[in-house]
Amino acid sequence: MTIAAPDRAATSAVPTTTESIRFAPTPSQAWLLRVADTCLVHAQRLSEWSGHAPILEEDIALTNLALDLIGQARALLTHVGAASGFDEDQLAFLRAEGDFRNLTIAELPGRRAGRDFADALLRNLLVAAWLHAVWTRLRASTDADVAAIAGKAVKESRYHVAHAAEWVERLGDGTEESARRLRAALDRLWPYTAEMFESDAIDTEAERSGLGPRRDALDDAWRAEIEPVFARAGLAWPTTGAFRSTGTQGVHSEHLGYMLAEMQSLQRAFPGGCW
Repeated sequence: MTIAAPDRAATSAVPTTTESIRFAPTPSQAWLLRVADTCLVHAQRLSEWSGHAPILEEDIALTNLALDLIGQARALLTHVGAASGFDEDQLAFLRAEGDFRNLTIAELPGRRAGRDFADALLRNLLVAAWLHAVWTRLRASTDADVAAIAGKAVKESRYHVAHAAEWVERLGDGTEESARRLRAALDRLWPYTAEMFESDAIDTEAERSGLGPRRDALDDAWRAEIEPVFARAGLAWPTTGAFRSTGTQGVHSEHLGYMLAEMQSLQRAFPGGCW
């Protein structure tokens, strides 16, 4: 399959250089980007397991979960970009690292950095439960388009939670080795969960306008989904420390830049290209 040169007359708004686009989101757009970018980055990390999961069925399952998340990201990015003249591809492939607003937990390294399969499944549970809480609340959004997107996404996220929970319970209640690996994954991931519930002025504005909830209003619903799974998996509920990650503020770990360099490489090598 080759890349065709774009029709310049039909794509006059498409950047023709490798430079990042300049996009200054409104508070409402910034709030939606936090959800969209988390879906997109989390999908990218899940997709790294394609062809590498321990069993064929799970290899296919994780790939399908990633596709669900990409679909959710596409819908929100299209909605966000509609008012600013950008399309979903430009927002995904031509924004700079500091313009992404995803939760930091989603960008942490996966299989290629030597992380365990337990990391992938436990992270999927933690993020999926957060997204399920978000989508559930967004069904009542004052933005009709966002409410419609949430109506479909909440069903997908419900399945994502159930799938991840089954695996976390299997690992925790399995062998001594699988339980040890799961506990080690929890130690690595837990410090980044606090960011899920750190509200700021953008959250306050989203709540005021009826667009979506403040993040600190999601804690109870998230915990209600996670606690029973932890109990069945034999995991003790960790103590949250003082550390706070800041991906939703555009300040990321060192891992996101490397991931974006790979994810955005084709679009930046062939600006405005299409299949």
